[in-house]
Amino acid sequence: MDLRLLLVAAPILLAVGWAAFNIGRAAIGQLQLMLKRARA
Repeated sequence: MDLRLLLVAAPILLAVGWAAFNIGRAAIGQLQLMLKRARA
């Protein structure tokens, strides 16, 4: 693979990964809150 392609793709993949991580974390938090409310 060309190094220039890696230099362009790396920050994009990093940003997508970071966004997915944050969305996943928020979704888990919402799910736990929903489950807590359902039990109460």
